[in-house]
Amino acid sequence: MYNEYEPRSNRLSLITVTVIAVIVVASIVGNIYTYQIFSNSVKNLEHKVDTLQTQISALTEALGNYSQTSVGNISLSELYENIKDAVVLIRGQTPQGAVAGSGFVYNYTSDTFSGQIVITNYHVVQGTTSRSVTFTNGSAYSASILGSDAYVDLAVLSVDGALPYGFKSLPIINSSLLKVGDFVVAIGNPYALIGSMTTGIVSQLGRAIPEDLAGGYSIANVIQISAPLNPGNSGGPLLNSRGQVVGVTFAIIENSTGVGFAIPSDAILREIAWLVKGDSYPHPWIGVMGTDMTYELAQEMGTSTTYGWLIVDVIPLSPAEAVLKAEDIILAINNTQIINGDDISSYLEERTSPNQTINITVERDSYETTISLVLGTRP
Repeated sequence: MYNEYEPRSNRLSLITVTVIAVIVVASIVGNIYTYQIFSNSVKNLEHKVDTLQTQISALTEALGNYSQTSVGNISLSELYENIKDAVVLIRGQTPQGAVAGSGFVYNYTSDTFSGQIVITNYHVVQGTTSRSVTFTNGSAYSASILGSDAYVDLAVLSVDGALPYGFKSLPIINSSLLKVGDFVVAIGNPYALIGSMTTGIVSQLGRAIPEDLAGGYSIANVIQISAPLNPGNSGGPLLNSRGQVVGVTFAIIENSTGVGFAIPSDAILREIAWLVKGDSYPHPWIGVMGTDMTYELAQEMGTSTTYGWLIVDVIPLSPAEAVLKAEDIILAINNTQIINGDDISSYLEERTSPNQTINITVERDSYETTISLVLGTRP
């Protein structure tokens, strides 16, 4: 309250001072409140940053361990321990000198055969006069060839004087379950370095690789992998993340890094009953020679067809004689499209047999026609 008898100017000054004081006090209180809110926010933010840094450190450590020792839930070291005792070093003597490669033990049982065998490549034991297999523990035994097939570069060995309890073996599953990008493991003996392990992925499927030992015929449905391979890996198992055999490593592209090949396990499962008895597996045969179609070939031939397989020559006395002819372009077999020679090799090996009738769709003289052909047995 102010005294009404006070001078007016004094009363106004008092009011002004009072108002200013209130404003200052309010400002201070507001700043203190704002500071408290800001301070709390900063503390919360600092706590979140600390928590995030802890999580990042834990994640970084986990990722480091993951990339070094595991794939998914699979420990590579545990996988190796479960596999290594079934992989062997194969040594052989030929008139030209000593050879070496890899192999693995497989437990095979049928109506006519029961026992453990060693699977390897044909080219590892080709021409050998004597052979031995050595396990990771140093135990070595002589071995005999039960059967082989140069057309798929496979051989089956029996081990002489096996231990009473037998050897540890590996399971084999269908390679048709593989997909490009699947993780794979290769174990073998590069340069006789026993039990070496490499990893990679399936780079491609369905390759057809020409093989000199097979008389120039292609090995069908080959698995291309990125796992590094070297001389001495031949015959070793290619495995999935569960330690199941999906192939047999057999070749690399010379001077390349990360381009290797494996025989598909389907070929083993298809032929094993024949090989353990020393019989020749009957491969289906058309009897033509040719090349993949390309844009350039199509332009030269005056056709718009840039895919398929161009027949260059028909082998006399083959199933194709008088049925197919040079410059026919194979487009399909039994309504399955044929893009290139890889497709033909894979289709015949996987889905046909000798004496089976197939329908071949070809482009002939710019027209499509379908021709029936009875498959023979590859000579």
